[in-house]
Amino acid sequence: MPETKRNILVTSALPYANGPIHIGHLVEYIQTDIWTRFQKMCGHDCLYICADDAHGTPIMLKAQQEGITPEQLISRVSAEHQKDFSDFHIQFDNYHSTHSEENRFHSTRIYERLKKSGHITTKTVVDLYDPQDQVFLPDRFVKGECPKCNAKDQYGDNCEVCGSTYTPADLINPYSSVSGATPVKKENLHYFFKLNDFKEVLHDWIENNPLQPGITNKLKEWFQEDLRDWDISRDAPYFGFEIPDAPGKYFYVWLDAPVGYMASLQQYCDRTGGDFDAYWNADSQHEVYHFIGKDIAYFHMLFWPAMLHGANYRIPTAVYCHGFLTVDGQKMSKSRGTFVKARTYLDHLNPEYLRYYFAAKLGPDVSDIDLSLDDFQQRVNSDVVGKLVNIASRCSGFIHKYFEGKLTSAFIEGGREVFDHAAQRNEHIKELYESRNYSQAMRSIMKHADEANQIIDAHKPWELAKNETKRDQVHQVCSFGLNMYRLLIGYLKPVTPSLAQKSETFLNTDTCWSDLASGKPLPEGHQINTFKPLITRVEKKSVENMIEDSKQDEAPAPADPINDEITFDDFAKLDFRVAKIVQAEQVEGADKLLKLTLDLGEPTGNVQRTVFAGIKSAYAPQDIEGRLTVVVANLAPRKMRFGTSEGMVLAAGPGGKDIFLLQPDSGATPGMRVK
Repeated sequence: MPETKRNILVTSALPYANGPIHIGHLVEYIQTDIWTRFQKMCGHDCLYICADDAHGTPIMLKAQQEGITPEQLISRVSAEHQKDFSDFHIQFDNYHSTHSEENRFHSTRIYERLKKSGHITTKTVVDLYDPQDQVFLPDRFVKGECPKCNAKDQYGDNCEVCGSTYTPADLINPYSSVSGATPVKKENLHYFFKLNDFKEVLHDWIENNPLQPGITNKLKEWFQEDLRDWDISRDAPYFGFEIPDAPGKYFYVWLDAPVGYMASLQQYCDRTGGDFDAYWNADSQHEVYHFIGKDIAYFHMLFWPAMLHGANYRIPTAVYCHGFLTVDGQKMSKSRGTFVKARTYLDHLNPEYLRYYFAAKLGPDVSDIDLSLDDFQQRVNSDVVGKLVNIASRCSGFIHKYFEGKLTSAFIEGGREVFDHAAQRNEHIKELYESRNYSQAMRSIMKHADEANQIIDAHKPWELAKNETKRDQVHQVCSFGLNMYRLLIGYLKPVTPSLAQKSETFLNTDTCWSDLASGKPLPEGHQINTFKPLITRVEKKSVENMIEDSKQDEAPAPADPINDEITFDDFAKLDFRVAKIVQAEQVEGADKLLKLTLDLGEPTGNVQRTVFAGIKSAYAPQDIEGRLTVVVANLAPRKMRFGTSEGMVLAAGPGGKDIFLLQPDSGATPGMRVK
């Protein structure tokens, strides 16, 4: 029975338009491209759209640094992004920009529908104000001394020296980066989206849709209390869309960024005559999937579906998250040369090497993946070159030398069973692609390649060819090998499209998934073309050159002077206690903070406290819940942008992933004093 044709819209997160694509980004785009190519190969109507995320303060600052307009910057970066994606064989049906009239239209429409339905409110908050230029100052338009380490010339949201996160009002000796004037505190009207209005809708969506368990469990934690209103406005100067009927107020970049998915589809439909509403109407039966990194799940799985539902649009079918990329087990580093830009990679290596390697590592969960450079070279050479392409190269010469390039449908002894088994695994491999379990699909494909090579090795056509009476067996074993190659390269087509296309030219055939599912070999007398090298081995020197070209001298760490001397009596005032981390949560809008709920135990009266800790780069929330740590228990509460912090956990390390929570010796209990 033929499969029902599906209508599928697929998106990847929008790359930010102030810098180049690097191999960490490519995990997502390669993962998504494989899935969309697979769906198209199966005959479904599948659209893959994307756009540049082109708004926000960092875009303005980068343009100012280069002495150009934001529009000039985003135009140049968009061309660079699209060239990189194209050269990695990432095949978008449409690529657009959030700085577009389509995005302005849909962002405004969503906002106006939300406002009309009572889901937008205003609140007065205290912001920093430039008295000279008479403008409110966004985080990145305020600089000053870090309130934690006293580093100078730090932005108003976080310190680039010690990693602390704070509000502009916390800065010491703040000044406006617009005029240089000392800002003053001034009440300011902000616009908020009432996210809690959609708490039940979001909870039902999470419970009843095919979301990843690890992400679902985290999302459920957010529903244990009311969802906070979301600040969706920013003040001029800001590069973005002005809010209707609110002069000088602009949509926060995270409001119009996901609307870019709709804008890109709108441009595609206007260009092709497609039906936009068929995908986005509230009653749509089409499928919509977002592929994103796990770090932006909060925006895509709370704010975005709530906005859509409140504006009478459909909610996505599913949001699929992936983990981060490390290189040789460590965070990508410019000084080590492992922070590799897409273009630098392409200067040295075939893009399909990386496509295959990522596929061999990617599963359906949100686990991080590691690019081990030695394993990368060995696996690609062993699997793609040594196992798969080797079948074609070792069989094709005999077919042309002795049989005028024509195949026989008769297979050598044992060949038919191996071919049929590989063909019968079609549905299994199909299910693995559908569920994004690419690593298992690659293992299955290479297992069948091993079986094919075993048959060829067992019959040794290079030996049989020496005996004219055994040339029929040469024909049979090599025809078997080339039919196996056609089947397996067909299975691999979503991953290595260029290799598959070259192979189809060589085999004089075209392949869709139904061809693979038929289980039929090529017919008697099928003519193949002369074999030409399809892919070369990964050379270690090429990898080394790529790393060398990626190395950049990172700025030396600034001096970290010892603070002013304190007396023993000062130190004795500190009360260090053992605390249990009852709950750890992501903090919306904070790059480095986790919100910790600490239990200080019976000796302190079963006190639970909330502490904000700058350890997000080193710890996932689920990894530290239930652990014991040491906390400064008598530190005065400190009001932060994200809430009040009622203590400080002790940690050490240079930063990034190398932050180590101090843990008490085994046998400690919450509330125990640490001396």
